Amino acid sequence: MLIGVPTETAPGERRVALVPETVGRLTKAGHTFLVQRGAGVSASFTDDAYEAAGATLAADAAEVFAKAEFVAKVARPADAEIEAMHAGQTLLAFLAPLGDPQSVEKYAAKKITALSMDAIPRTTRAQSMDALSSQANIAGYKAVLIAANESPRFLPMLTTSAGTIKAQKVFVIGAGVAGLRAIATAKRLGATTSGYDTRAAVKEQVQSLGAAFVEIDLGISGEGTGGYARALTDEEQAAQQRILSRYIHTIDIVITTAAVPGRRAPLLVSEDAVRGMRPGSVIVDLAAETGGNCALTKAGETIVTSGVTIVGTTNLPSTMPFDASVLYSRNIAALLDVIAKDGALVLDESDEIVRGTTLVRDGTIVHEPTNAALSGSRS
Repeated sequence: MLIGVPTETAPGERRVALVPETVGRLTKAGHTFLVQRGAGVSASFTDDAYEAAGATLAADAAEVFAKAEFVAKVARPADAEIEAMHAGQTLLAFLAPLGDPQSVEKYAAKKITALSMDAIPRTTRAQSMDALSSQANIAGYKAVLIAANESPRFLPMLTTSAGTIKAQKVFVIGAGVAGLRAIATAKRLGATTSGYDTRAAVKEQVQSLGAAFVEIDLGISGEGTGGYARALTDEEQAAQQRILSRYIHTIDIVITTAAVPGRRAPLLVSEDAVRGMRPGSVIVDLAAETGGNCALTKAGETIVTSGVTIVGTTNLPSTMPFDASVLYSRNIAALLDVIAKDGALVLDESDEIVRGTTLVRDGTIVHEPTNAALSGSRS
């Protein structure tokens, strides 16, 4: 199968879908590669490295889209890229179908097969393909570094000849992959850490990292499907905000990571909570792109209000493009081991990974959650 890798065109995107290491391994498995010149430069992968791994270099994206049977990308393609694709071609990327189900109709109109890396089932068998988790790990780590950089204080306790500096208190809301990585990183840097999640099942995971688990009894479980938290009712969310506000007033750094697929990020940090924090405190909102967990977050911006710095940086994995690309590339390779046989694409609809990942097949939308979202938007 001829796999094409174009340069990413989304603003600020520095990752590349496949790195030379993976290209070399997949070449031995019988695939061939057409990589756009410069595709990996922003992530520190040279054209020479791709050629050494066995790839052919394309002059531009148009050549990649014209010749490749299978196109691997990181971000959702721009309209011009979709237009450059042709019937029978396969596209793989973070397509985020539930965030914009209408975008999936564009792939169907071009009669291509579209696979979404963020739709891979979160099961034990699919762990090696779980790109959401591999990228969330990076986001959680980087969030703590950003908070430490924005803070006017040390994170760890320091005892010096001039006296003792108290450790900062770091509170992480949402104990998924990003949240747990943030807790582990803050703890490693010496902060006093705590975490919260509506899913009681993650309590042991938070505590295993040496952090305190903040418990809020909402009277019902926050467990959702697919390993995510469920969306809370308005009443539950209001109660949650009130209790969290009192705790946040005692915290120096808050990192929020809570998300519900296909919906606006839950509002967890109210304006009152921000106003009650002491000057110099920092909030890093990893849910900024989907509305933010903090009521004052502005996506793509860092603002200061009431002396509190609120960071709404989006796409944190792209700020560490080398390792982010390596992990994403390995995720793609693991998926190809399932969907490609003897150098050809084989989509077995009985396979839960194939069924969960395939949005469009030969121009027909086959992804049930996307069809349900489209039906809801039309009713």
